[in-house]
Amino acid sequence: MRPVGIEDGGRMKARYTRLFTDVNGASKFEDKEIDLVKGFSVPPAEPLFNAPFLVPEGATFWIGAPTDWKGDAVHPAPRRMIFITVRGEYAVTVSDNVVRHFPAGSVLVVEDTTGMGHSSKITGKEDCYIFGVGLAPA
Repeated sequence: MRPVGIEDGGRMKARYTRLFTDVNGASKFEDKEIDLVKGFSVPPAEPLFNAPFLVPEGATFWIGAPTDWKGDAVHPAPRRMIFITVRGEYAVTVSDNVVRHFPAGSVLVVEDTTGMGHSSKITGKEDCYIFGVGLAPA
């Protein structure tokens, strides 16, 4: 899934994947999309497109994982976060064995802080770097 795109009619949209816990405690994926609207600027610059997203809490930080990192044990997330893959690629497997890959440019909102959790694996040929933003508890 491309993280951003210009749709027919010139509208811009941002796409991301949400990783969450369902009512049965199972980790699941959900594809989300938000419209970007024109208006983010300081004159005389032409307005940019932007969208209110999720309110960050706490620090933003880098997360790094070498190609041989072991994240295959099922685990819940330590906190709600936004993950933006900067380099490399990883895969996440949720409770019903659905696997999604997150290459550079991917955006994942991690919210499965309870329940069964998920497993993760570095799938690229290079170390994986993620820019993470902490979110307030839901």
